[in-house]
Amino acid sequence: MTGTDRGHGGNATAARDTDEVVIAGVGMHPFGRFPELSLKDLARVAAVRALLDAGIGVKDVQAAYSANAMAGMLQGQEMVRGQTVLREIGIDRIPVVNVENACASGSSALAQAVLTVRAGAADVVLAVGFEKMYVSDLAVTLDALESAADLDVVRGLGIQFTAIYAMRLRRLIAEGALTMDDIVDVAVKSHANGALNPYAQHRKEVTAGQVRDARRIADPLTLLMCSSICDGAAAAVVARRGALESRGPTVRVAASRGASGFTARPEGESSLSTMCAEGAYEQAGLGPSDIDLAEVHDAMAPAELLYAEQLGFCAPGEVSSFFRAGSTRIDGSLPMNTSGGLSSRGHPVGATGLAQIAELVWQLRGEAGARQVERPRIALAQNSGGWLEGESAAANVHILERLEPWDWNRP
Repeated sequence: MTGTDRGHGGNATAARDTDEVVIAGVGMHPFGRFPELSLKDLARVAAVRALLDAGIGVKDVQAAYSANAMAGMLQGQEMVRGQTVLREIGIDRIPVVNVENACASGSSALAQAVLTVRAGAADVVLAVGFEKMYVSDLAVTLDALESAADLDVVRGLGIQFTAIYAMRLRRLIAEGALTMDDIVDVAVKSHANGALNPYAQHRKEVTAGQVRDARRIADPLTLLMCSSICDGAAAAVVARRGALESRGPTVRVAASRGASGFTARPEGESSLSTMCAEGAYEQAGLGPSDIDLAEVHDAMAPAELLYAEQLGFCAPGEVSSFFRAGSTRIDGSLPMNTSGGLSSRGHPVGATGLAQIAELVWQLRGEAGARQVERPRIALAQNSGGWLEGESAAANVHILERLEPWDWNRP
């Protein structure tokens, strides 16, 4: 990194992998409600778009990782979900591995694809995530979401991740670290970004008054702060650098780190996402100050504020001032969730982690349209899922780097 883009230091290329891995193509099916479409329909669109973006055909794919969390409970399709959707577009005879890791399924599929290429087992790997959450009975979907926690602990309590986020936010408000205005305004910001995203489920700006007065879901969270039931799919082509002909700016996977949840020590310790981020920073030879933009797992829009601190973007206790300064806006010092985040772009569980990657790739290549960040070079995706006692069950952090310099003679 030269330090000429967005003003940060020059250590982004300090730690190169022997076998560099790139994101050669990305694709999405729009997120929303599609009662007439099947899982195969959703996955087909995302996968084919990713392949076309990479400039390859189905026979160029040497392995595939398929992410889905809920089809067993919602559509009755177990065990071979990836094989059933990918054979519809002609991807067969290669290893297809099914990944189920709650809301972190998509990023876990990506992590496995990256590992496969780094290990030299394949040069071109497809990661695809898909979910169809709209079914005839809403209670079935809610039961499926509840199963992302340890049922021996939570069954019958009615506790879902909405309540868990709410309890975290109530504590921070009580401690004076956040205000109600903060958690309202971050939802306003996210919906404004989503209104600019053609793939988003909710493409409408909202006012602070609308957010505050919306139906209360789990105090202090209101309906317009929360992700909603959603259908959709996203995909990425992961390749060894040089294996495919370049079709634009090269986006390298600078780091890929994941971990599973744990019961925190009574005296306290770093969160799972902090652990993953610290490992990713070390792997990439970077620090939080080198990140130009980030997509974080805000199943409730105010979670962006929680992760800003956990990922090291601001000092402990300073997230409120960090946000109020406009840091996370598209034109801020560290734009977050330019896609609209989960509350606006949508959260079809198995696809979410790969949708984050698609957004970051578009941003790094300068293809994000009205929500484009000015000349980013380094991007971070944080995706977590499920719930154990006091911590997410799974988390992944990926850091992506644009290798070619921006052309300063062009916008």
